[in-house]
Parts: sequence; C-alpha cells; structure tokens
Amino acid sequence: MAIINATDENFKAETGEGVVLVDFWAPWCGPCKMIAPVLEELDGDLGDKAKIVKVNVDENQDTASQFGVMSIPTLLVMKDGEVVDKTVGFQPKEALADLVNKHL
Repeated sequence: MAIINATDENFKAETGEGVVLVDFWAPWCGPCKMIAPVLEELDGDLGDKAKIVKVNVDENQDTASQFGVMSIPTLLVMKDGEVVDKTVGFQPKEALADLVNKHL
C-alpha cells in the first residue's frame, strides 16, 4: 500500500477504518526527514495490514491542533478512527513496527 498524504478535508475518511499510522510532519523538520525512509520501508512490510498517512502540519493546522500536536514528528496509531497509541520524535523501524503490530 502506498503512503497517503492526508489533508484537513480528507483526514477522517483516510483514518476511519482499520489500523492507521499517522505521521504529523513538516518539510523543514530534520527528524521528519530522517523518519520518512523508515516509514517507506515499514509501509512495504505492513502491506495491506495497516495504512500509513502523513499530515503536513504547516498545511493542515486544524487536524494537527485537533490532536494536540506540539512537537514533530508525532506519530499516532489509530484504529477505526480512534487514537490507540502515540509516540513523539524519531523512532527506528522496529519500534514503529511494534507500535503498529500490537494493534493489528
């Protein structure tokens, strides 16, 4: 499955079903740039079991505010539209895989 770029307008539709890892990021954020290839790899590993959605906080401030995002990258695990887990800052692939897999 490909990583999806969500906006304020389509966020609910993209995160309403199944397990979704949401990455709140910005293009100027160093740790966000570091985690991007990790998310690409994880997306390949997860296949159809979970979806990865990226939200640019500069362009989608309403969604970032709704979830209280203060630092980036902030990663939320959502299950059927509800937040079930959260981590802030760069994480290695294994940690992110564990975070997602415990909710599958």
